Formats: sequence, structure tokens, C-alpha cells
Amino acid sequence: MDRSQRRNTWLDVLITALAPAIWGSTYIVTTEVLPADRPFTAALLRALPAGLLLVLYSRYLPKTNQWGRLVILAALNIGFFQALLFVAAYRLPGGLAAVVGAIQPLLVMGLAWALDRQRPASLAVAASAVGIAGMAALLLSPGSSWDALGIAAAFFGTACMAAGTYLTRRWQPKVPLLAFTGWQLLIGGVLLLPVAWLVDPPLPVLSLSHVLGYAYLSIFGALLAYVLWFRGISRLAPVAVSSLGLLSPLVAVILGWALLGQSITGVALLGLIAVLGSILAVQWATTKSSAATQTKPVVAAPHAKVAPCATMAQGDN
Repeated sequence: MDRSQRRNTWLDVLITALAPAIWGSTYIVTTEVLPADRPFTAALLRALPAGLLLVLYSRYLPKTNQWGRLVILAALNIGFFQALLFVAAYRLPGGLAAVVGAIQPLLVMGLAWALDRQRPASLAVAASAVGIAGMAALLLSPGSSWDALGIAAAFFGTACMAAGTYLTRRWQPKVPLLAFTGWQLLIGGVLLLPVAWLVDPPLPVLSLSHVLGYAYLSIFGALLAYVLWFRGISRLAPVAVSSLGLLSPLVAVILGWALLGQSITGVALLGLIAVLGSILAVQWATTKSSAATQTKPVVAAPHAKVAPCATMAQGDN
């Protein structure tokens, strides 16, 4: 990998990092602006309108042989993940749910090792472990409650997102980026619809701030963020992308400090620095690993055959 390619890779990292940064801002919007106790409705109104807008704009109808994988990815990345995420959020302190979610890079490495025989770089494994420890130091309090159902929901939600990230990169569907994102959000929203209908209470009369809050979640938290996220998956290693997800709770903590007067001191500050260091180390390790791979002769393997990295972005850049 030459200097120009390395520079482009780091630019892709920065662009992709905008997605979890935006997701981190949705915490404060949800808690401070939206009606309370309607988590599945919030997830539904975030995903479904954004999906409809992107599908209508892209005007792309997937081919018959693309629907199966598209539905699986939509369920993993949007439907199941969002539902389990909110179950965990309601049964666990937010910090504990984020710590469980921090294992996602390790899960992606495990999938790549088990299915593609890609042994993870030692630095990436060590950095991911440091990220989990840093997240615990930043967010956990001595009185955190360990609800078994909440822990299970957080773990399986994280596993769904890890599998979705890995399979998105492995399958590389030949679908334009905006359509690929839109159909996933639309299908995921349809999956969330019965859950929101059956579990959440009806919405109250919405104020202007409520409408603006839901609009922000949909336009920025779903439409823009997921386009950037899936663009990143098409260009970067899955482990590199998943490690960037740690930025989401990090941004939430920083916004809480800046806007709500929440403090960051002592061990929590060390944890924040450790998480940032972990993210940078994983990016460095995966970039170095990609460069080493490109210097070796490529041997075709039927089970590892994928489309070019830019497939999903064709026609949309």
C-alpha cells in the first residue's frame, strides 16, 4: 500500500467515523427531546421514513436473487439490532450496555477467523481488549445492576451488528449504496413496526420539538449515518469499522459533559483516553495488515470470493 492509498484509507476512516459520532448525539436527543418510554417507536420512526426517502430517491428495485441476503442484512443491522438494543437500554444502565457492545470488534475478528481463516493481528486483539477496559472505566459505576435478560439482549444485539457488519463486507451486494442503505432501513423498519405497535404506548400529541427530534433521528441518525456506515464497510476492513462504533458512547459522554454539565474526572478520563487509543490502534493494525496482504500473491478461493470493494458505491459517489 503506497502513501496515496494509505492517505485515502485514513480519509475513509474519518468519513466513516462520522456515523457513530452522529449516533452518539442521538442519546441526548432521545432523552432530552423525545416523548419518554417509547423506545421501539423511536427506532421505527428513525428507520422507516429514512428508508422510504432513500428507496424513492434511488429508484432501484433489487433483483430476485438479491432479496434473500438483503433481508438477512436488514434484520441483523437494523431490525433485530435496534429491538435488542432498546431492550438492553431499558433493563441495564447505559454504561453497562455500552461495555457489552464494546466486544463487537472481537466478535468480528472471531467471525473472520472462523469463516475466512483470517487470523487477527495481535495488536488489533490487544487494542480491542483495551477498548473494553477503557469503556468500563469510563462508564461503569460500582452500583451497576447486572440484569440477566438485559445482558443477554445487549450481547445478542451486539452479535447481530457484528454479523451484519461482517456479512455486508463479505457478500458485497451489487446494489448502489443509497438503495442498499434505503432498502435495509425500510425492511428493518417494517420488522420494527409490530414491536412498536404491541409494546409501546400510543404517541401523545407531538410538539414542534418532538417533531424536530424525530426528524433529526431519521435524517441524520439513520439516513446520513447509515449511508456513511455502509460506505465505510465497503472500503475498510470489518474490524476497523466495528471499532469505530466505540465512538458512539464516547461522543454521548462528551456531549453530556458539554451540554448537560456532567463531569468527566479521574478514572473516567483515563478510560476515555484508553478508548480513543484503542480505536486508533485497531485502525493502524488493520491498515498495516491490509498493506501486508497486498504484497502477497492472491490465491483464489471459492469460499472467499467477493466483489470489488467499491461495488456498493457505484453510481452514488
